[in-house]
Amino acid sequence: MFDDFFNVVKLRFNGGDEDEVPTFKCPRCQSPVPRDKYEELHRVCPNCNYHGRLPASERIAITVDKGSFTEFDSEMISGDPIDFPEYGEKQKELRKSTGLKDAVVTGTAKIKGIETVIGVMDSNYMMGSMGSVVGEKIARAFEYATEKGLPVVLFTASGGARMQEGIVSLMQMAKTSGAVKLHSDNGGLYITVLTDPTTGGVTASFASLGDVIIAEPKILIGFAGRRVIESTMKQRLPEDFQLAEFMQEKGFVDMIVERKRMRATLGHILALHGYKEKEV
Repeated sequence: MFDDFFNVVKLRFNGGDEDEVPTFKCPRCQSPVPRDKYEELHRVCPNCNYHGRLPASERIAITVDKGSFTEFDSEMISGDPIDFPEYGEKQKELRKSTGLKDAVVTGTAKIKGIETVIGVMDSNYMMGSMGSVVGEKIARAFEYATEKGLPVVLFTASGGARMQEGIVSLMQMAKTSGAVKLHSDNGGLYITVLTDPTTGGVTASFASLGDVIIAEPKILIGFAGRRVIESTMKQRLPEDFQLAEFMQEKGFVDMIVERKRMRATLGHILALHGYKEKEV
C-alpha cells in the first residue's frame, strides 16, 4: 500500500495531468478515464474518487456564486530578496505560462449569497510555495476580513516555504498566523480547506489555524516528509500516515468533504455561524 501511495504522489508531482492527452490515467487506480469526463467532474476520477489538483481559477468558479468574485492585489509580484540564481527569470516564465502573478489568488466573493473573503493557492505556481507575496496577500485578506467583519475561506495547496526567498519566506509563517489571530480575536470565522498537497511551512502556520478544518479525500497533509520523520524517529510509520483520513482520525481534520459537495458544505457552515445573505 505504501508503494502505491508513493507512486500516486510521484505522479502528482511529476506532471500527472498531461492536459493534451485525450485519456487521463488515474494515478491512484491506474484506470484510463476519458479526459472530458475527468474535466466534467472537476478533475475527480469516476472510478476511485481520486481528487486531482485544480487551478485557482477553476476552484473559484466552482465554489463561489457566479460573477461575485473580486480579486485583491492582482498585480503584486515577488522580488528577489536574496539574489537567488535565476529566480527572477523563473518568475517571469511562470507568470507567462500560468497566467498567475504568484501562488495564491485572494479576493471577496459570495458563497450561497454570503459575502466571504476567499483565498485559493495554486500548485501550478512553484508548487504553491509560500514566499513574500503569498504571505502578504493572505495577511491582507485577513486584515480586510477583520475590518469588514467577514468570514474567511482559504483553500491550501503547497510544498511549503519558498527557499528562493530564504528567511523572508519563513517570516510569512509568523505574519499570516498573526493576521489569523487578530481575525479570530475579533470574532471572525476562518474555514480552512486542505487540498493536495498541504505541507511544510503552510501546514505549520495558517493552514492549521482554521476554526473549521476541512480536507478533500485522501490528500497529502504534513510538515516534513515520511522519510525524514522515519529516519528521525527510527521507526516505521503507518501506511496511511499523512493522508486526510488518518489526520481526521487523530483530530487534526474536522471533516472530509468531496469536491462535488464543497460549495454546499461551505455555505451550510457559514449559515450555521450566523452569516447571512446581505440585502442589496
